[in-house]
Parts: sequence; structure tokens; C-alpha cells
Amino acid sequence: MWEKIYYQSEPLAGKRPSVVAYSLCQQLNTFHNERPLPLRLRKADLRQRVKGNLELRFVRTGLTSYAGLELVRRYWHTLGLVARLRRHLEGRVPATDFGVVPMILLLLGLVLCGGGRRLRHVLYLAGDPLVLRLCGLRRLPTPHTIGRWLRQFRHRHLEVVRQLNAELAAEAIRRMGLRRLTIDVDGSVVSTGQRVQWAQRGFNPHHRKVPSYYPITAYEAQSGQLLRVENRPGNVHDGKASVGFLRALFAQLAATLGAGYTLEFRMDGAFFRRDVLQLLQARGVEYAVKVPFYPWVGLKQRVQATRAWTSVDDTVSCCEQRVAVAQWGRVFRVVVYRKRVQHWTHKNFQLDLFDPSDGHYEYSAVVTNKAVTGRTLWYFMCGRGAHEKAYAELKTGFAFDCVPTMRYAANSFWQLLSVLAFNLMRGFQAVTTAARRAPTRKRRSVHRFEAIQTLRYQYLQRAGLVLYPDGHPTLDVGAAAAVKRRFRYVEQQLTKAA
Repeated sequence: MWEKIYYQSEPLAGKRPSVVAYSLCQQLNTFHNERPLPLRLRKADLRQRVKGNLELRFVRTGLTSYAGLELVRRYWHTLGLVARLRRHLEGRVPATDFGVVPMILLLLGLVLCGGGRRLRHVLYLAGDPLVLRLCGLRRLPTPHTIGRWLRQFRHRHLEVVRQLNAELAAEAIRRMGLRRLTIDVDGSVVSTGQRVQWAQRGFNPHHRKVPSYYPITAYEAQSGQLLRVENRPGNVHDGKASVGFLRALFAQLAATLGAGYTLEFRMDGAFFRRDVLQLLQARGVEYAVKVPFYPWVGLKQRVQATRAWTSVDDTVSCCEQRVAVAQWGRVFRVVVYRKRVQHWTHKNFQLDLFDPSDGHYEYSAVVTNKAVTGRTLWYFMCGRGAHEKAYAELKTGFAFDCVPTMRYAANSFWQLLSVLAFNLMRGFQAVTTAARRAPTRKRRSVHRFEAIQTLRYQYLQRAGLVLYPDGHPTLDVGAAAAVKRRFRYVEQQLTKAA
């Protein structure tokens, strides 16, 4: 602390004396346990007045809206993505003057960082130096050029892209050290226009008369990778059309991962079919499949006759049954669950399984060959919600539900690119920012992934300026402390992974 000394000038007639002056000449005894005085800024230092509009200029080059693309490009370089694209695709898919690899990199950048949902959105990437750097182009193609190239695709061209995605997903699984793979198989509706090729009216609960596609995917829950995707017309049955998809999935896993992995499958009631269960049993995998309350299964009578229920949690209880399906000539282990609710529901009305004096319950059943208790099986099946969240992020963040052309093969190729971009960003996070966490009974992902919208806000869509001091290309992303920490940390993690 410093002594406060007052100096007062000579008093003037009719005026108050001038006030205080502080001297720093003499130091008093200091006490180290005293806190510094808080600094309070004036309101005038916090606010500003906007007096007019800024004039718009469209002159300067080197400005970018996607500074985070440089980090993505470095990750793709560590994967050798460009070399993989050349090996898998060049000479096996339709050619273009811009090159197959630059065109695919452009579409990946469009749906990944730009958040584009239409081909015409590529116009807003024109002239961006980091987009051009990512693709290896001097100028970007027009939307019409991209559309004409996509319309050249046929069904035979799609398998090579699936092989590329399968290779990248297998490497991500091996890097995480997983030995047990939890695979969720399910379909999702993609609404289309009236004249889109192979779009049919089918299961579309929100838009019942709108034609649609019904793609099916296989999602590995612990790694967060989408193993396979196949597009289908909207009028197919989810379970009936899945046998060929499952056979192709088993062949893919054998080719990319080999033996030594324990496989467990989770599916909904549409897959409760004899051919599906026979295929899973023949492959020696563990499975848990929801069971619809069909009359020929006979679950309703068994539930009504059950008096002893085992508690799962505060609201859920279960009982095990050995159910013989006469039409199939097999006996299955089925675990029936009931969840206590506070109101009458349509499920209870349809099944007529409730007694008002005993309370209201919602019933569900699961057929399984897993050697686990009913309580563990309940939490295992609850983990299927991660697949639904992956679908939600695919559609909202990676344009999976967009239909860029009228051709079926071109739209299927777009879905494959969407899945490939999703897997690449999951792998990017696993290497850089995603924290590893302990496994659970729900088989949640071993990394804490962030949504693509969060990544875009943090660094992918960060404004920047490309400079050339002393002829060396440099990216300036500003002086914000949080942005600096994020970019530095990601850069360090990519250096370690290289």
C-alpha cells in the first residue's frame, strides 16, 4: 500500500480548491494477506453507439469462412484419404474434367463443414481459399456440372464407395481396441418428390401419401461408426428386405476385421422373422430382437397368467418365458417387460392387458440368446436409442435426407457420401477432442462425441484470413483466447496421431 498524501493548491476567490493528488514516494508496511481491490469498468467502456450502416465491399481475396477446414485437411492427410480415394474410385466411377477425387472432396466439404443441403449451395463456397485447398482445385464446378456428373452413376458404382467406407470404419474400430461389436440395424424414412426414381409410397408415418426411400443402416454403437448403408424403395418391408443386407454385412466384417470379434445385434420388432433369426443363429452371433404381440406367438395369454414379476427399476419389471412358435418349430427365450405408467395408453387398449385395479402398464417383449439376466437385457436394449440419435444427426447435420437428383443411383451415392462424412468426423473427434469414457450396460460409445453443429460453431465455420508473410502461407483466425486454445489443442493432437 502506498501513503495517500493530499496536495491542495491556493484557494481562489469564489472557487472550490482543486482536489486530490496521490504520491507514490513513500511506502508503508504491506500485508500480503490483503486482496487486490476489484476493478470496475465504467459503462462507457462497455458499450458503443452504432451511428450508421457499414459499407459493403467485395474486393479482398484470402478471406475464408471455414478456417477449421485446415484441421480437417490435416486429419485426412494422416488417413491417406486422397490415396484411398484414388485406389478405390478412379477408373471405377464416372469420370469428370475436375477429377473424381477433387469432386468427392468438394461434396464431403459441402455437407461436412458448409452444412450444404442442395447442390446450388456450392455457389457460396466459390472463391474460398480453404475450400479450394481442401479439394485441390483452382476453381469450383457449377451445380449443373455436379448434377450431370451424379446422374451418370449406376448401381454398379456404389459398391466401391461402400468398400471405402467399410475400410475406414474398420480402422477406426481397431484404433479404439474394441473386441466386442454392438451392431444396431434399422431403417429410416427419407421423403422424396413425386417423380423421383424408385421412390414409392410405403411406411411414412409423418407424411403418409408422400413417396419415399427407406434406407437401412448398420451402426456400431461403441465406436460410433456406421458400418454399412443401402438405399431401398419406400414400399419394402424393413425385416423382409434385410436378409441380403445382413449377409453382405457379415461378409464385410469378415473381409475388413477378420475373426476374433464377438458380435451382438439389436433390432426392433420388424426383424422378428424366421429367416432373420435363423441367419443370426447360423452365424453364431448374440442377438436381442423386439417381439411384436402377434396372436400366433401367444404372449398375451402368458402375460395375463403371470403373477410373479422381477423388478428391474422403480417402474419396470420383467418375467422370462419359454415360447414355442409352432409355425417355425422352435422354442425361444423371451423376456417380457412391463412399465408402470400413470395413465391409460393406446398400447394397453390394443393389447387389453391391463387391470385398472392393479394399475396401468405398457408391455414389450424381447427374444434373445444372450446369457444375461432380464435386468441387464433391459438396459442393453435401451442403448438402441444411440442409433436413432445417429439418424437424427445424419439428417439434420449431414444432409442424409436430401434428394439432389431424380436418379436412384445418384441419390444412393449421396447417402453414401453423407455416411462417409459422418464417419470421418467421428474419427476426427476420437483422435483430437473426444474424451474417452467407461463402458456401460447400454453399450454407449467409448468416446464423448459432439454434434456436428457444435463443431461448426467452435472451429469449422470460423472466419480466417490467408496471408503470405515472407512467402509462407499462414492462416490467421483471430486473437480470441478460446479459439486459440481449441486450434492449438487440435493441432497438437493431430501431430501426435500423424
